Amino acid sequence: MNKILDLYINYLICSNGKATATGLSKMTNGDVSHDQITKYLSSCEHGDEELWWEIQDLMEYRKEEECCLIIDDTIAEKPYTDINTINTWHYSGLKGGYVKGINILTCLAQYEDASIPINYRVIGKDKEYIDPKTQEKKLKASKTKNELFRELLGISVTKSINFKHVLADNWFCSKENMNFIHNELKKLFIIGIKSNRLVALSGEDKKKELYHKVSELEIQDGEAITVFVKGVKYPLLLIKKVFTNENGSTGTLYLVTNDVKLSGSEIYKIYQKRWKIEEYHKSIKQNASLCKSPTKKMKTQKNHIFASVCAFLRLEMLKLKSLMNHFAIKEKILIFANKASFENLQKMLYSYDLA
Repeated sequence: MNKILDLYINYLICSNGKATATGLSKMTNGDVSHDQITKYLSSCEHGDEELWWEIQDLMEYRKEEECCLIIDDTIAEKPYTDINTINTWHYSGLKGGYVKGINILTCLAQYEDASIPINYRVIGKDKEYIDPKTQEKKLKASKTKNELFRELLGISVTKSINFKHVLADNWFCSKENMNFIHNELKKLFIIGIKSNRLVALSGEDKKKELYHKVSELEIQDGEAITVFVKGVKYPLLLIKKVFTNENGSTGTLYLVTNDVKLSGSEIYKIYQKRWKIEEYHKSIKQNASLCKSPTKKMKTQKNHIFASVCAFLRLEMLKLKSLMNHFAIKEKILIFANKASFENLQKMLYSYDLA
């Protein structure tokens, strides 16, 4: 690995504020200059092969161990950075509206003790079109999020990742995605499904096109029933799960799977692993400085994202060795830094007779 990139990755873990070339240069006492850092980050573009190089030893070590693949996206918010092809307005389900930032779709290999980001895509809006309602020129992604979903899964298969289930929320429950996993990859999935999707309760009903909305079905909490989703030829199991939110309100989750040998409780237990990608998003933002770079150029922004993913991987390695979670590791680093700052302050005060 390039020396500057190596230092930058470690810097992203140690940083507790904005991640800048000036900040890294100061941390190396000027051994690496601001110009060297910015030149490196803007002169290359890291992608799949470089990330695979970072994780291949770890994946080789775990090749006999079965994992599940989790795919989801997040937005690295950059509200004060100029708009470009990748830093633009994206819809956020979490915020319930559009936010300005960089949308990143990640494929996570989830093992019992480790979360490994094996590939990702930065979703850029690079294709111009005319809005039929306003007749205004607008930009959209040349590849949809669902197309990128299938692309990431296809790469995972070519890399011989030993996975059994694909887990995703209802954003990715298109018939194209389910058919791709079932027919082309010959793999299993457990995916959230929206309550307004149409399903038939038997093959005969499907032939007669007797469909019902998922929300209209009389199904008990935790129960699994066989259904035929419109546009999907093979039977799926559907389960309903009622859950309680932190504020005391209740919600309903519907899941479908082509793993028809599972019980309702087994389906939900496996799907709960999907939460690990939410932990990944939280950690890469708070512990690996994903959103803390003031970079404005697309190439530099993409390289910063790559370095943040590598920083998460290093934290994950430390987690496995130290048995501490990412936040505990980060806290320990910051305590060391605060102790050093405290000692330096004490020395300065004494040197000026101020103590």
